[in-house]
Amino acid sequence: MFNYTSLASSHIEYIEIVPEDQIAVGERLFVELAGKSIVLFNLAGKLFAIGDVCSHDNGPVGDGEIEGDEIICPRHGARFDIITGKATSLPALVDIPAYPVRVVAGMVEIGIPEK
Repeated sequence: MFNYTSLASSHIEYIEIVPEDQIAVGERLFVELAGKSIVLFNLAGKLFAIGDVCSHDNGPVGDGEIEGDEIICPRHGARFDIITGKATSLPALVDIPAYPVRVVAGMVEIGIPEK
C-alpha cells in the first residue's frame, strides 16, 4: 500500500476523470483506474481520492458515512482519514491508499504512481 505522503519520490501519471463542475460539494464518485477501485470526494470544495478498500477486511469503504475528514467503514466501523488514507480507529490498523488530485483546464485528474 502507499499513501499520498509517500508519493513524492514516485513518478505519477495523472488520469482525467470528470469535469470539475460534475462533482458537487458533498458528492463522491467511484472510479476504476489501473485496476484500482478509487473514490473521489468533494469535501467543502476540496477534492480528495482514496482507495475504495477497508484494510480491515478488504471490502469497499466508499459508501461509508463521512464525519469531518473521515470516512466510516459501513461494515465494521473502522475509520480512515480521507485526506491521507490513515487508519484512525479499530478494527483497521493499516492505512489505505490516498491519491493526489488536481484540476487542469477544468478537468479533475487523479494521480496513479507508475510502476
